[in-house]
Amino acid sequence: MKNSGTYKMLIICPYPVGVAPSQRLKYEQYFEAFEEAGLQVDIKPFVTKKLWSIVYKKGYFFTKFIQTMIGYWKRFWLIFSLRKYDIVYIHLWVTPFFIPLYEWIYCMIGKKIVYDIDDLVYLRENKSKANKAVGLFKSRKKPIYLMRKADHVITCTPYLDEFVKKYNPYTTDISSTVDTKKYTPVNTYSNGEPIILGWSGSITTSKYFYLLEEVLVDLSKKYPIKVLLMGDPHIHIEGLNIEAIAWSEEVELKTLQQFDIGLYPLPDEEWVLGKSGLKAIQYMALGIPTVATALGANFRVIDHEESGMLVKTKEEWTQALSQLIESPSLREKIGKKGREKIEKEFSIDANKKAYLEVLMQMVKK
Repeated sequence: MKNSGTYKMLIICPYPVGVAPSQRLKYEQYFEAFEEAGLQVDIKPFVTKKLWSIVYKKGYFFTKFIQTMIGYWKRFWLIFSLRKYDIVYIHLWVTPFFIPLYEWIYCMIGKKIVYDIDDLVYLRENKSKANKAVGLFKSRKKPIYLMRKADHVITCTPYLDEFVKKYNPYTTDISSTVDTKKYTPVNTYSNGEPIILGWSGSITTSKYFYLLEEVLVDLSKKYPIKVLLMGDPHIHIEGLNIEAIAWSEEVELKTLQQFDIGLYPLPDEEWVLGKSGLKAIQYMALGIPTVATALGANFRVIDHEESGMLVKTKEEWTQALSQLIESPSLREKIGKKGREKIEKEFSIDANKKAYLEVLMQMVKK
């Protein structure tokens, strides 16, 4: 035990602070709570801000290569500082490519290792069209190795938690969360026209939105609707009133607050079972009635026909959206119940204790 009662925690993460959902809507929200509990937090991202600005753009091969080498160089020099930290908190991986060499070194030298895994990153899935060749060099061995070697693993869905337990019995399932003091409802649930159906995602997940193409086009022939999209400004569907904008932290909240109904379509595939239902959590925190595919963690986020709608078929999507479009009172009822659910189970306050229990257990061992 240290006389000062203060411990040092090093966070090894892929991306800069405040840009990636897997970080900013998980552990990044708890920095203040960590420090209040006596943990000094030092954050070391692999991706530089310059690399982040181009990583999902086509081309820039030479710049991407140089910036990646800078990331490796920083990870190398960090090895000599690992022993001064009481906890090394690794999110996803230490380095992105090839065999888990750096993961082995960090686990061997670090005093206590907490591994934070988001999504089923151990599956070989190339999600970026801009970096198809790069995906070939990513290895599923890194997350599996870290699952095995960590002193504790933080997961984000029941499916993922069950998988990790095959390799490590010490796991805690903590969902993505939102700051309900920041995410405040403004929806008046009026039937002003057009009714705004909203979707939030990214360039890599925009393919999921297109699953609703036929449903939305059909609905637009019957109702005065507008579809507001955030994350991929290039989305376009003929015959549909769409406004598509790029994501930025500055516009995220005020864009979400414009939604009358939140859309969360997902394909029926294993990769989806690692998703924590984040879009639904964001929508519901804002009191937005949400319609989501009945898969994976959505079953624990949404109580069907109470705090949201869970659907699968085209007919079910059409029926649920039609009911909500036609009925302001139904939107209000479900929206308010959704907000209550998030405050109770998926807010920072509701999950802070789970994070602190894991971390304080590590430093006191």
